[in-house]
Amino acid sequence: MLKMKSNAEWTAFLDDYPEMALKPSRDDSIIFKGSFKFSAQSKGGPHITDSYDLKIEFPFSFPKELPKVWELNNKIPEGDSFHVNPDKTLCLGSPIRLLHKVNKSPTMTGFAENCLVPFLYAVSRKLKDGGDFYMGELEHGEPGIIDDYKDIFSLNDKDQVRRLLNLLRLKKRIANKRECPCNCGKRLGKCKLRFKVNNTRKMASRSWFQKHSSQPGSAI
Repeated sequence: MLKMKSNAEWTAFLDDYPEMALKPSRDDSIIFKGSFKFSAQSKGGPHITDSYDLKIEFPFSFPKELPKVWELNNKIPEGDSFHVNPDKTLCLGSPIRLLHKVNKSPTMTGFAENCLVPFLYAVSRKLKDGGDFYMGELEHGEPGIIDDYKDIFSLNDKDQVRRLLNLLRLKKRIANKRECPCNCGKRLGKCKLRFKVNNTRKMASRSWFQKHSSQPGSAI
């Protein structure tokens, strides 16, 4: 848990992003504010060095719960075309996709490198050249999240995704007795989809999946 290794986490993050600073926060989160500078290049794309003034809030339950990020100086235009949520947080991707990315490197720096930098790179490139995000662009909000979950879990429609999210909030032994959402006719525990489901279930708490299953478009 982050609460147990916070000093190492803060130090590594601040070493990599020295113009960010630790700020006073609530008891259940760690907040950084400042200039977030990055340098990145996509395959076949331009090299971009840029910076954004950000506020990043890491919950103590990270990586079981996702951070929230705000851009503070309106460099990123508000609205769907730049994937800024109504509460002004940045929509870095679908929640479960982000959980998978964070799980590969479950540290503050890992989140920055695998989730935040690619998003900001895409924003900088879009601001400079126009067009869509270089890495492909999901529709903003719940429709895009549903489409991404269909891709992650090889499902076909919104109803199957909602059934999947409902299974993720249940205990494994209960979920495995339910019908698999892929419509194969088998119980989840007998379908190969269980491997993806079980792997994803480990990445967050059942309470997180409970909230997300009721409002899949509301989570960051």
